[in-house]
Amino acid sequence: MTEIYFDNGATTRVFPEVREIMSRVMDTEYGNPSSMHRKGFIAEQLMTQSRETIARSLKVDPKEITFTSGGTEANNLALIGTALAGRRVRRHIISTVIEHASVYNPLSFLEGEGFEVTYLPVDEKGIVDLEALKKALRKDTLLVSVMCVNNEIGSVQPIEEIGKIVKSFDPEILFHTDCIQAYGKMVLYPRRWKVDMLSVSGHKIHGPKGIGFLYVRNGVKIKPILLGGNQQKGLRSGTENMPGIAGLGTACRLIYEDHEAKIAAIAAVKDHFISRVMEELPDVRNNSGQAPHIASISFPGVRSEVLLHALEDRGIYVSAGSACSSNKPEISGTLKGIGLGKEYYESTLRFSFSVYNTQEEVDECIEVLKELLPVLRRFTRR
Repeated sequence: MTEIYFDNGATTRVFPEVREIMSRVMDTEYGNPSSMHRKGFIAEQLMTQSRETIARSLKVDPKEITFTSGGTEANNLALIGTALAGRRVRRHIISTVIEHASVYNPLSFLEGEGFEVTYLPVDEKGIVDLEALKKALRKDTLLVSVMCVNNEIGSVQPIEEIGKIVKSFDPEILFHTDCIQAYGKMVLYPRRWKVDMLSVSGHKIHGPKGIGFLYVRNGVKIKPILLGGNQQKGLRSGTENMPGIAGLGTACRLIYEDHEAKIAAIAAVKDHFISRVMEELPDVRNNSGQAPHIASISFPGVRSEVLLHALEDRGIYVSAGSACSSNKPEISGTLKGIGLGKEYYESTLRFSFSVYNTQEEVDECIEVLKELLPVLRRFTRR
């Protein structure tokens, strides 16, 4: 049975070149970059190369890139680190109702520490209400955090416009954006967009798991949340994950090579999928946003977990909402935020695509859905 992997929003298969350089670093160039001998110097050079590659992709200073253990740590460092640094002066934070758990849960933690958080609503397409943002801004606002691309439906936020609104109100307010589903899928301009911090995860772009980075604009005050040997200018202590860093740098380079062609190919697969779903499958709803790689489809009458496992039995892998939050069923804040009723958010699947997917795989998936849906709906009604 041929496998069809349509869960690239959860994680991706690494590029062969990523696997090769990680193997080389683990086997041959395994030095600690803090060591003063030749092995350490080579490791430090590899880390510098990866940092420079990432910085070029964002058009920022390499010194503004801090490596983390992934997107979750990057988001936690951005939110908790800036809150700790600014808590004596400001204690108000603004975010949205559709953030990933790695943003929402740190914000909940900060609320318990005495911070006030305003959660902005979104419209039926999952786009932040900019008028609500303008009304929410206050003199004591410390931070605004808005994800660039939603991980469940693929809505793309007007980050540049949000940055202008925030900085026009008060240049001292910090602006963070979770770009874990955006990096590699679009070109990002943190300086032009007036972004102070930006989070990325390696395993979403055919890099390794357990590595990511946080862009922190020069001059931003942020306290570390991991204390130790003062690596990475003291912002993120701990011996650097050199195989991960080398793999991440390689993935970042490769994902932005022939970038327009890569994204056009992914978007064509997504568009072909949505077109066939809406034309050929009865009683479905398309919740998909503008991101080129994420399709969100509701199948009323079938619980999402049931359809997910039925597809899995046929070798097709998808997800029910975000795979990052938990493997336990829970109500999606995103689907509730865009106004879906219970019959929809309990029957929604996410199909997410990569450079490895083809329109032929879409055609096979559609034929399987045509076969499964009538049977599962009859069974559910009984």
